[in-house]
Amino acid sequence: MCVTQAAVTPQQEESAVSAPVWSVDPRTGKQREQVAVEATAEEVDRVVHAAHAARGSLADREVRAALLRTAADLLDEARDQLVEAADAETALGPARLTGELARTTYQLRSFATIVDEGAFLDVRIDHADATQTPPWPDLRRYKLPLGVVAVYAASNFPLAFSVPGGDTASALAAGCPVIVKAHPDHPATSEVAASALRRAAERVGVPADVIAVVHGFDAGLELVKHPLIAGAGFTGSVRGGRALHDAAASRPVPIPFHGELGSLNPVVVTEAAASERGDQIGAGLAGSMTLGVGQFCTKPGFVLAPAGPAGDGLLKSLTDAVSNTDAGVLLDHRMRDNFVAGIKERAELADVEAPVTPGSGGEHTVSAGFLTVPARRLTEGGPHDVLLEECFGPVTVVARYESDDEISAVLGRLPGNLTATVHLSAAEGEGVEGRAGELIAELTPLAGRVLVNGWPTGVAVAPAQHHGGPYPATTSTSTSVGGTAVERWLRPVAYQDTPAALLPPELRDENPLELPRRINGVREQRG
Repeated sequence: MCVTQAAVTPQQEESAVSAPVWSVDPRTGKQREQVAVEATAEEVDRVVHAAHAARGSLADREVRAALLRTAADLLDEARDQLVEAADAETALGPARLTGELARTTYQLRSFATIVDEGAFLDVRIDHADATQTPPWPDLRRYKLPLGVVAVYAASNFPLAFSVPGGDTASALAAGCPVIVKAHPDHPATSEVAASALRRAAERVGVPADVIAVVHGFDAGLELVKHPLIAGAGFTGSVRGGRALHDAAASRPVPIPFHGELGSLNPVVVTEAAASERGDQIGAGLAGSMTLGVGQFCTKPGFVLAPAGPAGDGLLKSLTDAVSNTDAGVLLDHRMRDNFVAGIKERAELADVEAPVTPGSGGEHTVSAGFLTVPARRLTEGGPHDVLLEECFGPVTVVARYESDDEISAVLGRLPGNLTATVHLSAAEGEGVEGRAGELIAELTPLAGRVLVNGWPTGVAVAPAQHHGGPYPATTSTSTSVGGTAVERWLRPVAYQDTPAALLPPELRDENPLELPRRINGVREQRG
């Protein structure tokens, strides 16, 4: 029985036995242990109602900040158990997972600081002013939590984008209870993390029901359809995310759905940059595209590199580095099969070559590699368009361009992305040549984050971070990483000509909560 669900009746228990949730070792494909059972529709309904009933316990910002910090502390205390469980279920390795846990707890504490400050409430007070045209009434505006949020955990980050990850942390920071639909690739890890979060809630005097986990595909569908779910966050495939997005939009009362679905993360290398440091760029690309066995959502999956000697040097460096990369284990065998099939489909296209052949590295592993194609093949529609789609795993596509016009033609055919990168020479970076500015202007409409002379794998948890992008990268303009992620789970409300005694404390003139505010459009100076 799932540890995050209360006891069920014997009849429910008996029916649930038919749908066990197993922890599976991706290194062998064998089942490790039964972790839980898939939640029935009745259980989902009960969990959501319990969370909805407990939402008032998150009204106090001090309580929410304490919850987030306590959750971080308890996750740190459970580090060994979490890392062991996650490694057994994902094969990502203790070093990577230890770092991911540190990122996760840092993120929780960062949102606690944001809650302390209170600026996310966006308090605005406009006093009545008869001299305005038309006259102003007294208006006071701030933001309220939406209600219970459904979070759909990611496969590739069992901590940072799963049960205790950014969607959960930002929703709790906003004051929203959270129901997480655990990812089937790491159910045991999900249970350990959920236990820590629920104990944190109880330790600060909040009902444990403000955070819960359910398992099962059908449970995920029941969640997004439940009338008391007020919003949803998702990280996963285009197909799965789009199905949930459409379900959220087709409800009798539609809800916001913030989904991260897929991204190619294009890279443009100028000829001058390739001539200046092609060996460094090739080595850096190899490290980025094979990081985590190519399972990062920000993996550079498509590169525009020059034809000719400068590009040849870059490809030699890339070939040497990728050839020295060991075969790796993907998160599950379904992903492995999709990767192998996707490589085969792409490699059979006309004019596509594989300097290092990616694909099957063994019964349970895959080998890294990359494909090349003349950029002209991608300037018109046709079977080569599959090269402009994400292939999850350790592979990238290098398109060799002959001219700036070919770069622009290919970029004009790309879908929305989380990131877009340009590698410039030192002179181009200083603005000596105008082409650099043109490239950044071409890349900006394609992505939520534009990088210069770097690699997109690595998403800093910082106030200015934006981890989103045009569809299909995400289904909304919001970010799932960084302080402004909390804004997804809030809605504004304005009070007009409301007596002071009836106003919420956040909107009273005396500012008893000492919140940052704008008064008559001007930021209030405090202290």
